[in-house]
Amino acid sequence: MYYCLTLVLDPPQPAAEIFIAALAEIGFESFEETESGLRAYVRESEWDPEAFASLPYLDNPAWKVAHTLQAIETRNWNAVWEASYQPIRVGDRCVVRAPFHGEPDPPVAYDLVIAPKMSFGTGHHQTTWLMLSFLLDLELEGFSVLDMGSGTGVLAILAARRGAGPVWAIDIDPWSYENCRENAERNGEPEIVAVQGDASAIRGSFDLILANINKNVLLADLPAYVAALKPGGQLLLSGFYRTDLADLQQAAAKLGLEFVSDREKEKWVAARFRKAA
Repeated sequence: MYYCLTLVLDPPQPAAEIFIAALAEIGFESFEETESGLRAYVRESEWDPEAFASLPYLDNPAWKVAHTLQAIETRNWNAVWEASYQPIRVGDRCVVRAPFHGEPDPPVAYDLVIAPKMSFGTGHHQTTWLMLSFLLDLELEGFSVLDMGSGTGVLAILAARRGAGPVWAIDIDPWSYENCRENAERNGEPEIVAVQGDASAIRGSFDLILANINKNVLLADLPAYVAALKPGGQLLLSGFYRTDLADLQQAAAKLGLEFVSDREKEKWVAARFRKAA
């Protein structure tokens, strides 16, 4: 189960951006800015009311804050999502849409049909969009790929559609594990290996590892990613802001990774690293 934290902020900016960064540090993993503030989503197991109450931004003279917390039952998620979800386009080659949407017009090379359960990563969040854009520009034919924190499986599915294999998708959440399997079947990629677990579930080595999670998890799991990366392999990271990039670059460099490039969308960043051959 997830919790939805609704923040009413007066004025909404820059408070919403500050709260997104702060909430990401205490386990929140998806955000939706609204006209009046922000909605943020966190797994029930990650919700820490004491950590939230201790945030200094709740009592700031620069803005007023009101908040409510609501549990999101699994049976209601699809209806909520369907009412608000619109297809998204990543460049001119990829569309991410729901099963109830018609085929894209004009047609695209990669038409991904994604239906979520209680997992995020449909392509609407900026970081998922950034990771999809990176995957569209990389040569993936014959690459072994690991998608960490796979959510709906959308990144793993695009990698497989672009010729990668084998493709593994690991997520700690049981709903995400099931959802990834279903979406892989739906998109004609049943060979994707979906696994429920954390970084300790990684087996084997890979040419490319994807991890779109959050800064704290990325920093904690970087050694496991590097250990599973083949010489010359690449690592794509996202789930953090521009202000966090330096910390990740420093941690990656200590583990022998070379920073290659980054991309930014609405202050969120995805970064590409390479392991020495």
